[in-house]
Amino acid sequence: MAKPLPVKAIGTLQRADVALGVLVASAVFVTGLLWAKWMPYVSKAVSAGRTHHWSGRNILTVGSVHAGDSPSWHAAATFFHAYWSSIWPALLVALLISASVQALLPRSWLPRALNRCHPISSALAGGAAGMPSMMCTCCAAPVAVTLRRNGVTSPAAVAYWLGNPLLNPAVIVFLSFVAPWQWALTRVVVGVATVLAVAASVALVTRADGSPPPVTAAIESPGAREPAGRRFGRALLGLCVFLLPEYAILVLLVGACRGWLLTLAQPVHHGLLQGLVMVVLAAIVGTLLVIPTAGEIPVLQSLALLGASSGMLGAFLITLPAVSIPGAAMVARSFGWKAIAASTGVVMAAGLLGAIMLSLL
Repeated sequence: MAKPLPVKAIGTLQRADVALGVLVASAVFVTGLLWAKWMPYVSKAVSAGRTHHWSGRNILTVGSVHAGDSPSWHAAATFFHAYWSSIWPALLVALLISASVQALLPRSWLPRALNRCHPISSALAGGAAGMPSMMCTCCAAPVAVTLRRNGVTSPAAVAYWLGNPLLNPAVIVFLSFVAPWQWALTRVVVGVATVLAVAASVALVTRADGSPPPVTAAIESPGAREPAGRRFGRALLGLCVFLLPEYAILVLLVGACRGWLLTLAQPVHHGLLQGLVMVVLAAIVGTLLVIPTAGEIPVLQSLALLGASSGMLGAFLITLPAVSIPGAAMVARSFGWKAIAASTGVVMAAGLLGAIMLSLL
């Protein structure tokens, strides 16, 4: 019968397991984001800085879908293809990062890094953590779900989720190159305020739900659990089964109905009251639509050419990249519907704030 390992040897194996897991997870994070985000965005920024032109197309009108068109399979399929073509590298990397975090890192690390005594402090930590990954809310959703599973509080996790699109430094650089400076300034100021306000509201409505899920202090010894590769595969499969089917269905649904949604956000020129109503509708519609990272830029440019008001542009500038029906559905079970409802309401209100600020500028 084999002799049990001494305590010192077990501690050494634990530290080696943790070190290897951190190394692999860090490699997945850096390599994946270099491929999916950082290098492509550097290239786009250089091109935008040189030409002051944005080459991306308006994804809401792909397939020759116009405002007022009835839902159809053609509208759903063409939107899904265009959207998937834009986001699949980021979604793949997000799933790999999430599985790496679940399988390879000590579960207590992320709560220690992101959880703070005050919701605003947690929001600052979560929002800052989301800026390097620069994803849309749907691609950031798997990581946000993993944060909650690992015991990160709702304010920090929701700030990470919304900080990815709203505080995306690449998009802010793109806006500064291809749009009026007022757009970039509004995005920065209102974007920061939105992330902080959402975190505070989520903390308020979830306070009665109790503390975050319990976390394990550290990765167990290698002999006490399954191999790392199996843990990683199980975590990745769980994320795919848990998140992707409803995500695909809802993206198809949004794509099919976008003709109706576009009708609610058409520019009008019939008076102050009608203009205010359209700004409110834009704030609402923007939270329903799903777009890839920086997809709001061609949408806003198209609306500006059609004569949309600054108020409508300001509302879409904030609400289009934030939330969305598919993104909210992906994180709803982890955050709870009260948190999702609060987040959506605050984002809509932030859209109105964006409309006011851009109109004043």
